[in-house]
Amino acid sequence: MAQTLVIDGLKRRKLPINLRQSGNSDAKMLISTRIRKSPWWHLSKAAGCWAYTTYNHMYHPRAYIKPEDGGLLEEYKYLTKHVSMWDVAVERQIQVKGPDAAAFVDYIITRDVNAVLPPMQARYVILCNQHGGVINDPVLLRVAEDEFWFSISDSDLLLWAQGVNHTGRFNVSINEIDVSPVQIQGPKSVDLMEKMFGEIVRAIPYYGLLRTTLNGRDVTISRTGFSAEVGFEIYLHDAMLYADDVWPYIMEQGKEFNLRVIAPSHIRRLEAGILSYGQDMDIENNPYEVRLGWQVDLNKGDFVGKEALAKIKEKGVQQRLVGLKVGGEPIAWYNESFYLVKDEDSGDDVGYCTSAFWSPNMGSNIALAVMPRSHWRRGTRVKVELPADGIVDAEVVRVPFFDPTKERPKTEL
Repeated sequence: MAQTLVIDGLKRRKLPINLRQSGNSDAKMLISTRIRKSPWWHLSKAAGCWAYTTYNHMYHPRAYIKPEDGGLLEEYKYLTKHVSMWDVAVERQIQVKGPDAAAFVDYIITRDVNAVLPPMQARYVILCNQHGGVINDPVLLRVAEDEFWFSISDSDLLLWAQGVNHTGRFNVSINEIDVSPVQIQGPKSVDLMEKMFGEIVRAIPYYGLLRTTLNGRDVTISRTGFSAEVGFEIYLHDAMLYADDVWPYIMEQGKEFNLRVIAPSHIRRLEAGILSYGQDMDIENNPYEVRLGWQVDLNKGDFVGKEALAKIKEKGVQQRLVGLKVGGEPIAWYNESFYLVKDEDSGDDVGYCTSAFWSPNMGSNIALAVMPRSHWRRGTRVKVELPADGIVDAEVVRVPFFDPTKERPKTEL
């Protein structure tokens, strides 16, 4: 069992990541009142979900098809060959609304909201603290001139945003609202969406929004997703009340397209180089360490973290998230641990993998790994310690691993 909690060449964290290689566990996850259930909870359970994690204090489906029936790689096939539906109510919606909504949002994100986000559009954004640490990387929806929804990743953005405005400097209300999304992802997603909403869905641009109804209930549609396939998200308003009016309706409409409920595909998002907050980065990472420097506009007006980010960019960083092509048997389950990366010659620990899976598109295992400057260059040979295979060969490669310009999700509909 590796005992290394600090690796030379990587920065010292205030709160170290536990790098002890623990392996998987057969411990039961307690279904209690301490963790919230999504509006789709009972429906995803009925669809066969057998494994959960937690995300934004909510149970989050992570597997439907049993390993003996193909597991996550079989779910990947439904996503890439047909159409899939995901319970992603864990993407909680933090509403910022009021006369100063645009000014407040601009102050807490690193991009220029007025330059990149007109009404009825969405954008991927990041928020940083005063030290330049990434707090969250949500999709930001501008549903009206004076109203924004942060569709958040796994951190308490509500509490932080309310804290930033605790003096009432900005005339806005900041609340979590009862809006919950499902994702409809895969090559047949547009056909299913057209059947339910009409031809208008084909006119929604990439990251565009549409306000409409589904089976009599108010929804907002975005042409976005966590899959890097053609896809949409359906945000149900008053979701706690109307979940049962929408989910079964979608399932019925999707039968002819071979619709299957699956978990969010971390295999496909990894191929696309999409980061998972809390796994590939957290509050102790700045954007330049995790391939998100393009998100930082130092030419815009004042925003939280601007001064710190300018200094970090000028100084440079000593570690970075890189891509690895990894040997060994196909990795077909979520990381049990942060797999250690070793120097090819010395065998010393030089980094650790944050995400790793078998990639059907690449025909090999792939991983994202935190690595020191000495091991960034493409083609650098290293070793990775895997639970099942021991130490295997690996090589630094390009990220995204597949479809780097995202031509697939941008496809004209």
